[in-house]
Amino acid sequence: MSNTGACNTCDVAVVGAGAAGLAAAIFGAEPAQRAGRSNIVVLDGATNLGAKILISGGGRCNVTHEAATPKDFFGNRRIIKNVLAAFSCDDAVRWFASLGVELKREQTGKLFPVTDEARTVLDALVGHCRSLGVTLQTGSRVTGIEPSPESGFDLRHSHGMLRAKHVILATGGRSVPRSGSDGAGYDFARRFGHSVTSTVPALVPLVLEDAMFHKTVSGLSHDVELTTVVQGRKVDSRTGSLLWTHFGISGPVLMDASRFWTLARARGETADLLGNFLPDRTQEDTRQWLIGQATTHPRRSLCKTLALVVPARLAEALCLRADCDPGMATGQLPRTDRDRILQSLTRFPFPVIRDRGWNYAEVTAGGVPLEEVDYRTMESKLVHGLYLIGELLDCDGRIGGFNFQWAWSTGYLAGRAAARPPL
Repeated sequence: MSNTGACNTCDVAVVGAGAAGLAAAIFGAEPAQRAGRSNIVVLDGATNLGAKILISGGGRCNVTHEAATPKDFFGNRRIIKNVLAAFSCDDAVRWFASLGVELKREQTGKLFPVTDEARTVLDALVGHCRSLGVTLQTGSRVTGIEPSPESGFDLRHSHGMLRAKHVILATGGRSVPRSGSDGAGYDFARRFGHSVTSTVPALVPLVLEDAMFHKTVSGLSHDVELTTVVQGRKVDSRTGSLLWTHFGISGPVLMDASRFWTLARARGETADLLGNFLPDRTQEDTRQWLIGQATTHPRRSLCKTLALVVPARLAEALCLRADCDPGMATGQLPRTDRDRILQSLTRFPFPVIRDRGWNYAEVTAGGVPLEEVDYRTMESKLVHGLYLIGELLDCDGRIGGFNFQWAWSTGYLAGRAAARPPL
């Protein structure tokens, strides 16, 4: 995509051509075009737009979810509720249908394009921008935004200057910086007086210490109940699919839980991640089950006994991790060994050393507080004509299309408001 149609003045400048930025441009251009005064410019530093859209959902783009509530997000849920109400998941489905993108629902409630191609989504967004007369300026990294002496804002970018009556900051957070979202938007927000809460990787895999057995079970996926304990206090507990990898752990349940670990560590607090590999059983249930197996099948090996309830490879790894002989007859298992096995099964301490970093994080936790924007328009409460949307804000959703929904919803509100003719 080339740098085309550059202009020196515009009504609305959108900084960032990711999901939120493209949505804002479209929602701003539609009513403006009908009024015969569409003049919207989107500036992005990348040569090719939509890198994060293209890699999302394993290259399929999880566009939204069948339904979204404030409980699916972290941040000021009162404000989140109002934003979602303005442009819901159903609205997103209808909107994409109008763009020629039909969505399909998977069993988890996630919605993907029927083509299973993220390119379908990106092409529809970019194509509609062009059809509405939106100017897409690629390779135009914004380096400065200042209030104009006349009115509006002056933006410095790679190819010169642009004066805009309104500016929509859609720069993203810090996740996947190679896509262009390197946190620069936070600096712009700060210069206009906004505060920025601590930003950490969220929806990010975690790396385990080398001595751990993860490499021997790499590729294994199974359900687990994950509990995050910060400073000795339980802050989160959730159940879902865990994926063992060559570096540590990933999978939906871990991705959702990761924000609690990364936030705690950023604050210098102790954070422990504990796993119950039998999420449908309490520790006492599992104790009684182990005792029962020792009684009814005393000669069966410990490894084979555990393999009745967890994958065989994991069963052997847990035995070795607990310093127990996998081949020992279950009926001969000493009580001390049984207690260690019980602990490994129901309260396994994952030896996490770090998260995998911004390049592997799907979203940013933290950002500009929602209280500093008008939730009806996403306009800054500090600077008239400045709008903040998407991942730049202190709102992150769980895995499943919720962060894209946040992009569409905030883009809708800001685009319509910024392009609205003056009263």
